[in-house]
Amino acid sequence: MTTFDDREHAFEAKYAHDSEMQFRAEARRNKLVGLWAAELMGKSGDAAAEYAMSVVSADFEEAGIEDVVRKVAADLAGKASAEAVRAKMTELLPVAKAQLMSEL
Repeated sequence: MTTFDDREHAFEAKYAHDSEMQFRAEARRNKLVGLWAAELMGKSGDAAAEYAMSVVSADFEEAGIEDVVRKVAADLAGKASAEAVRAKMTELLPVAKAQLMSEL
């Protein structure tokens, strides 16, 4: 195997790792947003955890964050706007990444 092949495999492995970490961070962020929204709706304990998982699942409907924004904003029905949900998602992504890094 040549040095070029080694380098190519290393780049591919790094890309795969980075993609997986980004996916995990976005899923964690969605869970945190779900917990935040559940608190605004007065849910706690198992009900809050169940709602947070429904937010994570909502992200699989389409690419991007708009599917999550629509679900959470609709569920909050006036307690937070779509812009507030987007802002919370932006705020919580670094938190989610930090949590993942601390688990490694």
